[in-house]
Amino acid sequence: MTYSLQLYTLRNALEEDLAGTIKRVAEIGFAQVEPYNFVSTAKELAEALKANRLTAPSGHAPLLSQDQDEIFAAARDLEMETVIEPYIPAERWRSAADIQATAELLNAAAKKAAGYALRVGYHNHDWELASIIDGQPALEFFAGLLDPEVVLEVDTYWVAVGGQNPVEILTRLGDRVRLIHIKDGPLTTDPKAQLPAGQGKMQILDVIAAAKSLEVGVVEFDDYSGDIFDGIAKSLAFLQKAATGQVRS
Repeated sequence: MTYSLQLYTLRNALEEDLAGTIKRVAEIGFAQVEPYNFVSTAKELAEALKANRLTAPSGHAPLLSQDQDEIFAAARDLEMETVIEPYIPAERWRSAADIQATAELLNAAAKKAAGYALRVGYHNHDWELASIIDGQPALEFFAGLLDPEVVLEVDTYWVAVGGQNPVEILTRLGDRVRLIHIKDGPLTTDPKAQLPAGQGKMQILDVIAAAKSLEVGVVEFDDYSGDIFDGIAKSLAFLQKAATGQVRS
C-alpha cells in the first residue's frame, strides 16, 4: 500500500502556481497524487508530475455529469489506473430507486472506461452513511448493486461523521475497497476543523488495517485552518512513522 495526496487539498495553491505546488508536494515526500477535475489541466499537470517523478494512480472527475470520453482520454494521458466519481448529492441517496439509478450509470461508465484500460470507482461523503436503505447504510446498499469491476474509495472520515464505524464499514465492504481517504479531526461537518492524521479522533491505524485489499491511502484535507503544506507534511510523517512501527493505535 502506498500513500498519495488528493490535490483538492491544495486547490488554492494550484490555481496560483501548478508547477511550483507539485514540486513542493514532491519535496515534502509524496510520490503519488490524486488529481481532481483534471481535464482542463492535464497537459500542464502531466509535465509537472514527470518533472518531479510523481505518479497519479487515481483521480477524481465528475463522470456522471460530464463527457466521459474526454475524462478517460485525459486520465490515460496522465497514466492513471482509476477514475473516481467524487460526489453525488445527498438527495440522491434517500431512496432505493435513486441509488439503483446511480449504480446503473456508474456500471455503464465502468464498461466505457475498460476501453481505455481504466477502472472506475466511487468516493463517499457523510450522507451515504447517514441514509439507511433496507436496514443498511446507503453506501453498502449501493455497493451491492455495482458490477464487480467498480471499486470504492472510502472516505473514512466522512464515514465516521455520517454516524458509522469506519472499521466495521471497511470490514463489511471487503475487497470492494481499493482506496481510502485518510483525514482526521473532531468528526464534525466543519471542514476547517480537520487536523493532520494522528491529531484528531480517528483511529487511523485501525482504519488502515481494516482495509484488507487497500492499494492506495490518500491524504486529504477538505479545508484547514493552519498552513496546509505543514498539515500535509505532518500527516505524511505520521503515516510513515506508523509504517515503521514508531506509532501505535
